[in-house]
Amino acid sequence: MTEAQYVEQDLGTKIEKLRSEHRALDEELKNIVEDPSIDDLQLQRLKKRKLFLKDSIGHLESRLVPDITA
Repeated sequence: MTEAQYVEQDLGTKIEKLRSEHRALDEELKNIVEDPSIDDLQLQRLKKRKLFLKDSIGHLESRLVPDITA
């Protein structure tokens, strides 16, 4: 396996971990929204974390796509 293949495999693993955490946060947020006793600050932090994960996934995915100059 070449170094590029190792890097691609490593990025794929990282992306999958981030997606898993993103899905878990999505489920947690769905459950929390229904709870009237939830702290708004905690809810805001979870939403920010979810957005950070989404941005990180997008960034890593863009590294998998080769740059094509026109």
